[in-house]
Amino acid sequence: MIAAFVNSFLLVYATLFPIVNPIGSAPLFLGLTQFSTDAQRNALARGVAINSFFLLFGSVFIGSHVLEFFGISLPVVRIAGGLVVTAFGWRLLNAGERPGGAAAPPEGEATSIDSFYPLTMPLTVGPGSISVAITLGSQRPKVVDLAHLLQLGGAAMLGILAIVLTVYLCYRFAQRTISTIGPQGTAVVVRLSAFIMLCIGIQILWGGWTTLNG
Repeated sequence: MIAAFVNSFLLVYATLFPIVNPIGSAPLFLGLTQFSTDAQRNALARGVAINSFFLLFGSVFIGSHVLEFFGISLPVVRIAGGLVVTAFGWRLLNAGERPGGAAAPPEGEATSIDSFYPLTMPLTVGPGSISVAITLGSQRPKVVDLAHLLQLGGAAMLGILAIVLTVYLCYRFAQRTISTIGPQGTAVVVRLSAFIMLCIGIQILWGGWTTLNG
């Protein structure tokens, strides 16, 4: 029983960690919140962690049922989500710069940022994370006793909690982590991360299209 619980926990955490990629997203989070105070950034990190938990929890436990109800397949989710990630990466990659080297917010956009969009979706929990979480939920055993079902559900929930805690810590201390490289270095890291996100979006889009036509 304990071995099954640990295996389920590790499966959820190890599967979601590379695609959520909180370490790689931390520079982007810092770039998007560079005009916020430390208190605002800390509150945003906490809000992103909470939003991420509910998104991943819903995707794992009810995501497959929602898609089935609306007649939507996972490849379609990947195509639509890939478009969103690509557009977001392109927008961040082409953001203007201030004379000091810091990226300036787009025209007409307030410096205050909502914790859900774009920080939670698609930066932290994007279409790739959602599709992976839905796939994990759809692979649960169909016939199992109640005790085993509760055990698997608890392990999955603990894995999700571990992921969002990692997200919070990476975002919470993003400023301290990369402060040593300075404003110019931060701008370079943000642009590089934005380009990687653009590539990831195109990869998600292509993977969904290939699966849909395969």
